[in-house]
Amino acid sequence: MIKLAVYGKGGVGKSTTVSNIAAALAENGFKVLQIGCDPKADSTTLLRHGEHTDTVLDLIRVRKNDITLEDMVKVGYGGVLCVEAGGPTPGLGCAGRGIISALETLEAKGAYKVYEPDVVLYDVLGDVVCGGFTMPMRSGYADKVFILTSGENMSIHAAANIAMAVDRFKNRGYAELGGLILNRKNVKNEEAKVRELAEDFSTEIIGALSFSELVPEAEESRRTVIEAFPNSDMAAEYRKLAHELIKICGLEEKC
Repeated sequence: MIKLAVYGKGGVGKSTTVSNIAAALAENGFKVLQIGCDPKADSTTLLRHGEHTDTVLDLIRVRKNDITLEDMVKVGYGGVLCVEAGGPTPGLGCAGRGIISALETLEAKGAYKVYEPDVVLYDVLGDVVCGGFTMPMRSGYADKVFILTSGENMSIHAAANIAMAVDRFKNRGYAELGGLILNRKNVKNEEAKVRELAEDFSTEIIGALSFSELVPEAEESRRTVIEAFPNSDMAAEYRKLAHELIKICGLEEKC
């Protein structure tokens, strides 16, 4: 089992990218568990075709400890196992603390042992890199952290903060930075900006995704590009990225 955390600024296309990676891995025979660590609880929407998924925090609030794995884990496209951590009641509580509670509950219920996934994908909001939002990169949850960014200034800034957090934790045996993923927005000097960021943190751009109208078109139909446009060049880019991620993490390709 390999465990990957994908961080990025809100709106950079993180959840869309992670869902397409999950779909690409699933169609290649991998058992995938995707865990959305964002208070918006929309990480697995495309995999679930827009169907509502009760968040772990909502279940805890309503039913306390009387919840099962079947309540928390739902099956999406290609058999991908889908979980949404959720967030606190608006105006109350800390979203980061909610992520901690959700991940601890999944572990206490034996999710990783029961489902035995080949790949665990944590989809993590990276606008605020503190408290619970750092949980997937520490405490043994993730093996590698990948940062999704565009060349937009705010996205670059968020990516740098995430990379600094990973760097601070590296001497404690926590997750390592696996590399950057460029999600193009076609802004000026985009690749040069992201390449400079990679050099600043002694890492690499391990994948680059094109700016494509097929992405919002697939989202409009509440599907991943992998499902909606399986023979497209964009789907091929997601498959290539998925292949690169598992190669970096030392997981063999399935036939």
